[in-house]
This record gives sequence, C-alpha cells and structure tokens, in this order.
Amino acid sequence: MTAPANTVREIQVPAGTVIHATLPGAHFFDAYTTTDPRPATSALQTWLDVVARTPRWTEQLLAVRNKLVRVVGLKGAGQLQDVHPPASGASAADARSYRVGDQVGIFLIRHLSDTEVVMGQDDKHLDVQVSLTKHGQPGSVPTVVISTVVHIHNTLGHAYMAVITPFHRRIVQVMLHQLAISNHGAR
Repeated sequence: MTAPANTVREIQVPAGTVIHATLPGAHFFDAYTTTDPRPATSALQTWLDVVARTPRWTEQLLAVRNKLVRVVGLKGAGQLQDVHPPASGASAADARSYRVGDQVGIFLIRHLSDTEVVMGQDDKHLDVQVSLTKHGQPGSVPTVVISTVVHIHNTLGHAYMAVITPFHRRIVQVMLHQLAISNHGAR
C-alpha cells in the first residue's frame, strides 16, 4: 500500500545536497518530505509558494517568539513570508530575479539552483540553515524536501533550540502538508 500524495514524512537530510555538506558539527538537523505538486517549478519558487501559504497561527507564534527573544539578547526574525524585493529591483514574487545574498523572508539566500535553495540566518548564539530541495527521477514520484541544520555556539543557543524544536518540527510539517494539498494552478 502506498502513502497518500499529501503525506509528510521525516527523512534524513538528502545526501549530495549543499545543505548536507553543512552537517559536520551540527547540533540539530532534520528533514521532511512530501510529493512535489509542481516539479517543473524552481526550488526558490516552491519555497515562495510554501511560505505564502503559511498558516496564521505560525505567524502568531513567530511574533511571540520575536518579542520574547529580544528580552534575552537574540535578534527578532520577522516573518517567514515577509516580502523583500531582490537586489535586482525586480518583483519579490518572481523567484528568477533573486540571487545569492538576497533576503527572502527571515533568511538570506546562501545557495541557489533550480533544484535547491539554501537560506540562512546567523547570530552569536546559533547559525540556522534551511534548504528546500526538489528530487525526481524519470519513473519516480517527484518530491520536495525541507531540511534544517543548526550549529549552536553557546548555552543560550542550546536553551533556545530546546524550546523551539517542537514548534519548528510542527511548522515544517504543516507547511509541507499545505503545499501538497494546495491548488497550485492558482496564483
């Protein structure tokens, strides 16, 4: 029996990806996958589609997080779907106009190809990287994977990750589920 197309599963960070190369020394990492409803779309466009469908409760959690972390010296992150036009000046909705170094939501783009976008946010407490990769071989079901790798620098970073990890896992699962079940024909 095969899993439904909108099933989200936890997997290993995919070998051979740019984010996989950042695993040595990581204190936290995870990866989740689901069926790719639009395999011809670039990795960054898929990420933009995912964050555009971020449920309101995740926005509210990030807003609370941003207020609380400022009290203990961490920087506020903003929102996943915050719009930042690319440095080229093109529309923020056009994934083709973004380049490495541009900001997308709360992250800076570190690597960009049609099949993988790696984004990150660093501070003195921890370095966070998130990757969206697209996988597909002829004759196989195309998939999307969101991977996260975190390198922690100090006690405050460890405390932060201890609190945030359950929320992070749930948010990524919900985001991928939303992508899998959404009507991608409409923009």
